[in-house]
Amino acid sequence: MEYHEAVNFLFDLRRFQVKPGTESIQRLLSHLGDPHEGVSFVQVAGSNGKGSTARMLESTLRQAGLSVGLYTSPHFDDIRERIRVDGRKISESALSAFVTEAKPYLVERAAEGEPLTFFETMTALGIWYFADADVDVAVLEVGMGGELDATSAVSPVASAVTNVSLEHTAVLGDTIEEIARTKAAVAPADAPLVTGATGEALDVIREEVGDVVTVGGVDTDADVRTAYDGRVNHQEAAITVSTDDEQLDLRIPLLGAYQAQNAGIAVALARQVAPDIDASAIRRGLRNAHWPGRFEVMSADPMVVLDGAHNPDACVQVATVLDEFDYDDLHVVYGAMHDKDHEEMVAALPEIASVVTCHADISRAEDSEILSAVFERAGIPDVRTESAVASALADARRRADADDCVLVVGSLYVVAEARTTWTRAMIPKTNRTLAEARATLERANVPRTGADVAKSGVHRAIRTRVQRRQAQVVREELLALGGECAVSGHDSGGELVDVVMMATVAQFERLTETLQNRPYALPELATEIRTSLGVDAEAAADDYPWGDGTAVMGILNVTPDSFHDGGQFYDIDDAVTQAKAMVDAGVDIIDVGGESTRPGAEEVPVDEEIRRVTPVIEALADLDTLVSVDTRKAAVAEAALDAGADILNDVTGLEDPEMRFLAAERDVPVIVMHSIDAPVIPDKDIDYDDVVEDVIDELTERILLAEKAGIPRHNVIVDPGLGFGKSKVENFELLGRVDEFSALGCPILVGHSHKSMFSLVGEETGDNLAATIAGTAIAADRGADIVRVHDVPENVAAVNVALASQDPSQFEDE
Repeated sequence: MEYHEAVNFLFDLRRFQVKPGTESIQRLLSHLGDPHEGVSFVQVAGSNGKGSTARMLESTLRQAGLSVGLYTSPHFDDIRERIRVDGRKISESALSAFVTEAKPYLVERAAEGEPLTFFETMTALGIWYFADADVDVAVLEVGMGGELDATSAVSPVASAVTNVSLEHTAVLGDTIEEIARTKAAVAPADAPLVTGATGEALDVIREEVGDVVTVGGVDTDADVRTAYDGRVNHQEAAITVSTDDEQLDLRIPLLGAYQAQNAGIAVALARQVAPDIDASAIRRGLRNAHWPGRFEVMSADPMVVLDGAHNPDACVQVATVLDEFDYDDLHVVYGAMHDKDHEEMVAALPEIASVVTCHADISRAEDSEILSAVFERAGIPDVRTESAVASALADARRRADADDCVLVVGSLYVVAEARTTWTRAMIPKTNRTLAEARATLERANVPRTGADVAKSGVHRAIRTRVQRRQAQVVREELLALGGECAVSGHDSGGELVDVVMMATVAQFERLTETLQNRPYALPELATEIRTSLGVDAEAAADDYPWGDGTAVMGILNVTPDSFHDGGQFYDIDDAVTQAKAMVDAGVDIIDVGGESTRPGAEEVPVDEEIRRVTPVIEALADLDTLVSVDTRKAAVAEAALDAGADILNDVTGLEDPEMRFLAAERDVPVIVMHSIDAPVIPDKDIDYDDVVEDVIDELTERILLAEKAGIPRHNVIVDPGLGFGKSKVENFELLGRVDEFSALGCPILVGHSHKSMFSLVGEETGDNLAATIAGTAIAADRGADIVRVHDVPENVAAVNVALASQDPSQFEDE
């Protein structure tokens, strides 16, 4: 079964409960071999905050060394976001395999008048995938209620009810007591239920469960007490979580007093699941628990905030967090579902200067003109409507001054569409043969048809993801201009679809001109297309050597155990001598590393790593070259910058939360590498659908994390991470398609030197100079901005040959 067929089948399932209860999903799980019986589950229920709490718990347990599954809803623009293992989305191939196995059963049940819903089936898919991935624990965000929710088909080892308020009264009950009773049913059999509920709700939960761990404020008698100490920057807040036995001073990347309580619940659950978890794992886990769309500050000047608040209580919380910021006027972009209490939501927001209402690309979305009427009745002086979220956001940003705030609010679906402004990748495709063009279309889930549109793809092609209504217009217009546009087979509302546009640059230019006057945020899409083609590109900054051709970074390992040259330059005099030889050979950057990330390498203590690298960096100060420090620890990076380093090279992709703030504060370039583990875990099986596009997708969020911390995109260098969580075949795929990483809008570094990937073509592992030189030439030819190598003279020559083959005139005066 093709992936788009599997997705369409899932979305065609009924969206709402046919018969409350877990009987249907239990029968499906039985059909699948009872995968839930081999997994430890945690259920997180509640009226608000359950998604954030689930994410905090998942991140904390991963820091404790566990393999963790996470099931949440809804998704933003890809159904696979709902199911993750160790932070990575379920693969397309796994989703297709599940639907292939489950579809006959699901069809049979529907024919017998007992169809399963979309949520039930997705829950079963998550459980099935977590069992297949052999996770240590899986965290499930409960849908509605608890007792009759599909996630309650499992027997949890720990559970929580974050809070209780009136919600989904037609299903859960008309009173707080009824709703609390339903939610309390998620309580585990052999552990206390963790809850932040208060008042009548807490009384009911105690009556139903008995054994309860309560979470509340510092002035309460709760078992776990939390305090919100306010934001420490535009991304993070300081909180305290304490019990009678300990006090933890923590930072979380989620603003708002209510998030302190969510964090307290996550800590209590983590203690139940992993009793031996230490404080450092809790600190790092919570600080890395990034959760998109929950008071997410995307940019400054003006400040742009995305928050998926979709009920009055959540809007009150948004207003409270906004009070922590200084801004002049508030400009709101508002879109919501038709079943929400819009008047109460609007009333809960702070004073508004202007509003642009919009309609998300989903059938349940309320009409934007109706929403405008609500704001007008509320006395807002400046109210406008737009056909699409991205257009509304662009309008609000244009009208806002630098000291203003733009708030996108009302629904996670609206936030998801707005977020594509920062996350959509326009991936260039170099299709040299018909087979490559067909592979591009297949990867974009384009249905096989009689007409071979792939023949039009053997030139300029771009793959990206857009709304279905946008895809229809783009396809019609590009066909009219003589180009081609293939669209994936997804046909369900709300799900972004893949498109592959194939045309000449001139045809693309005419297309973007045509789109300027079309609805559905197509003018904004046109701008992205032009940028990806370089039509409106500004000249690259020449402050750094990668601004003009491919720069060579020389590796200088001051370690006793690095895989290729460990111990050769451990002595400072030997290191300086090697550095001078690199400069004489034409190196542009010298990368100094004090800790090996080879498979099986032991972690080096911070003080020891600083002792190794800082004297060498200081000694290189007088050389005519830039100096980079290769480290995954912010404390080492800070010491290296103080010693004179110019660039940070982080193989973990900013896993240390302080690293991104350090790079922003010092205004230095930072290399963000895609890695599954560092040091590398040998023979770890990682499931990619397409290694290049999957890595681009995952690097997109790391880049966004850097930007939100204040690092300008031109200071972010991306490294695909050859050798880190990829097979030899996948490493060559990354090398051969380096040009596709230009979709990220960042300089690209390739680190391939002497790696074991070359054993695929018969070269010796760890000693393959000839293969490394060939890899360097390919990387430079494909558009790599930096190559990181051990042997500088030979690789400088390889870069020069590659660049001369493209433009020999640049070498005429040398």
